[in-house]
Amino acid sequence: MTIKDIYKNKWVRFGFWAVLYLLWVIWIQNYWWLFGLAVIFDIFITRKVKWAFWKKNYKEGEKRNVWLDWLDAIIFAVVVVTFINIFFFQAFKIPSSSMESSLMTGDYLFVSKVAYGPKLPQTPISVPFVHNILPISQKESYSTAWRFGYKRIKGFRDVRRDDYVVFSFPHGDTVLTKARSEDYYTHVRMNGREYTIKTFGPVIVRPVDKKDHYVKRCVAIAGDSLQVIDGVVTVNGVAQQSYPGIQNTYSVITNGTQINPINFRDMGLNVSEIWYDATLPGYPALPLTQNNLKKIQSYSNIVSVTQNIDVAPPDYPDSELMLFPFTETGWTKDNYGPLWIPAKGDSVVLNPSTIALYGRAIEVYEGNDLKVEDGKYYINSVEATSYTFKQNYYFMMGDNRHNSLDSRYWGFVPEDHIVGTPSVIWFSTDANYSFPKNVRWKRLLKFV
Repeated sequence: MTIKDIYKNKWVRFGFWAVLYLLWVIWIQNYWWLFGLAVIFDIFITRKVKWAFWKKNYKEGEKRNVWLDWLDAIIFAVVVVTFINIFFFQAFKIPSSSMESSLMTGDYLFVSKVAYGPKLPQTPISVPFVHNILPISQKESYSTAWRFGYKRIKGFRDVRRDDYVVFSFPHGDTVLTKARSEDYYTHVRMNGREYTIKTFGPVIVRPVDKKDHYVKRCVAIAGDSLQVIDGVVTVNGVAQQSYPGIQNTYSVITNGTQINPINFRDMGLNVSEIWYDATLPGYPALPLTQNNLKKIQSYSNIVSVTQNIDVAPPDYPDSELMLFPFTETGWTKDNYGPLWIPAKGDSVVLNPSTIALYGRAIEVYEGNDLKVEDGKYYINSVEATSYTFKQNYYFMMGDNRHNSLDSRYWGFVPEDHIVGTPSVIWFSTDANYSFPKNVRWKRLLKFV
């Protein structure tokens, strides 16, 4: 007797699926779903209810209805793919060059949700396979009529330093309909709320799980003290490991001749972001990893190579209104901090300095009513001198350090914003070239 013959037995089939379902219920720790065992029992044993009501039972020799068969296949695919997207993997495309040369613009990834534990849907009424925007109408693809609180199922591990992390954009709770990819809060600080909404509005308010997704490297976890010194990330007094993909910009002076663009492509550089200034002569901001830096220095037409280090006051387009915490700190993107990253259960004394750093976390990410009156602080109408955090926070930075809008520009990433970690690059294209040169064949099916 084969396994196939054994599986034909209805009790064997029921037992198999009941065990899988029971393990899933234990994993999500919501035991109301145990009532689903009755449905499984009916599907395989009693068969009193036709759960797949759209399916037709054909008589012997009856011609099959192609449209019903297609409907059955589509429903099955929607259910299975949705289940996989929620609990295991989700497709994601790298939209910008903030992670080059580690993750490239045009990389298509599978993001593992089981690594840190998948979040249960908080906005369950949503169009399948669409994150937040319908592709044609550009309308929101979900409804907030039915909402759940935050709950994360247990994963394999916690977020670690230096992990690649996909997360919901913290400032993505408010979106400008005429400038969806831009930061609403930056616009307001630079131009004022009235002008911003009049020019780029109206605004859309999004729940946490429907914010746009970003991917960065986690450089500091909850409880860490972070500082960037002349472009080097230091955590708890220890310099960050120099990963191969991390790149900074350099001022490259040549003897008046340009570097062959083919060399840039061989290095994996984004040629659309490279410009030659004949007045130098050379490249004022060439993004290079340490390996590419050595290659550039070996070229015969290179006169000098100097790393660009931003010192106070911040270089344009940065300013103290652009860099978190948006006050007069004297920080720049290359000389930043020191900054303590909030940890669940840890407390801070409330004063003007800590409110500037942690006020948004207290009020927005943790859902409190924070007010300051006559130099006193009130949390949910109760006077307070300190605050204890309810969740962990993380500090994210792009590997392309001079072309990355990251935590240096919008602050901490709360734990409930974490989506997962990239696991596999299944496809990759370069928008600077046409087919077949645009396909990065070496990156296909590459584990991250």
